Amino acid sequence: MPPKAKAAAKGRAPAKRKLAEEFPPGEVLIDTGKKSWKIGAPIGQGGFGLIYLAEENSSKQVGVDARYVIKVEPSENGPLFSELKFYMRAAKPDQIQQWMKSHKLKHLGVPRYWGSGLHDKGGKRYRFMVIDRLGIDLQKKFDECNRRFPRKLVLQLGLRLLDILEYIHDHEYVHADIKASNLMLSHSDLNQVFLVDYGLAYRYAPDGVLKVYKEDPKRCHDGTIEFTSIDAHKGASPCRRSDLEILSYCMVQWLCGRLPWEDNLRDPLYVRDSKIQSRENVSEFMTKCFSSQDKPVEIQKFMEEVKRLDYQDKPPYDHLRSILRSGLKAIKAEDNDKLDFASVKGTASPPSQKKTTKRKKAADETEECDTDVIDVKKKKVTPKKGVSGMKKSPKKLGRPRMVKTSGKRADTKSKLVEMGTQTTPGLAQRSTSRAKKKST
Repeated sequence: MPPKAKAAAKGRAPAKRKLAEEFPPGEVLIDTGKKSWKIGAPIGQGGFGLIYLAEENSSKQVGVDARYVIKVEPSENGPLFSELKFYMRAAKPDQIQQWMKSHKLKHLGVPRYWGSGLHDKGGKRYRFMVIDRLGIDLQKKFDECNRRFPRKLVLQLGLRLLDILEYIHDHEYVHADIKASNLMLSHSDLNQVFLVDYGLAYRYAPDGVLKVYKEDPKRCHDGTIEFTSIDAHKGASPCRRSDLEILSYCMVQWLCGRLPWEDNLRDPLYVRDSKIQSRENVSEFMTKCFSSQDKPVEIQKFMEEVKRLDYQDKPPYDHLRSILRSGLKAIKAEDNDKLDFASVKGTASPPSQKKTTKRKKAADETEECDTDVIDVKKKKVTPKKGVSGMKKSPKKLGRPRMVKTSGKRADTKSKLVEMGTQTTPGLAQRSTSRAKKKST
């Protein structure tokens, strides 16, 4: 089970949602274009829906080599509906193919949308969506590589993500939740990576009209706490610079293994202030993360460039790509379209960070946002193999959307609490037996 937040910002209590009933293999669903799809075995659960292997309807059963997946959830739920709006507007196969051709790209990591609709069964109505089937996520690869990616790989991932972000930004959306667990490798080609999970995707420029900067206390810290942007921490809607800021945090973590504020993810205000300090002094931030020998100059330049962007600015994608390519050149490497996930050996550990105690919640009337601190017990969630294009989200029932924790390694304190909970019955029995011996 993923962690649940004990408290949420005022006015953000999550609505009660139902889990989808499991359909038997062979169930046929008809989309809004009158195309029928046959589902196979369920291969995962994401949000409040189930994910099935799928193929176009035929007399054959859906096998393990299925090319598509279908995500199904009760129609009254919201996560899939929000994601569906992005896919319908920006992820149709012809749109993606046209963009790739005009920008001379061999690959673009946006899952293609093949259809959607409503399905009635047992007196209940379900919403479904069909997209490409994908493979395992990068968080699993990151853990397998001892939480360090080679510098060449990180720069390659950065270049691929710049292509993806430029595409979705050009189609009026920002992703707002970039992280390793939302990046998935192709099911058939491990050198292709896709950005998935558009549940937090935001239409920042509907019909070409840019949203203005406005802070909303009810939306503070939206996203995944260790990676989310400063804009999100302040309650502002995500924008294009937000995606690039999140990407920079991801690249730093992939290189050094840990971000400085990961010592206290339970305190969103501490994380926000740490990020603000890092933006004000990028050089000092890099020194906290890397030894002088391992410091990637191109990542610092990347962050400095993103720092210059205003809320409504269009990012200089080509210039940012050139910065990352200069990093490849500096290590005498090139983007050869092959992703090497070999573990980093002999790399110096980043400078040690002192453990910061949880900050006291002060009633500060000058705070822009709700100062409720969310206490989260983090547990490890291991992604399973063979997952679909819709990632197996760690979001479950009762989890508020205000703060999405990473679901990564539990800290030492949490482990001790869990161990204590597991061993308490045995200890109690031994104490009772001793007490009986003394009484006799």
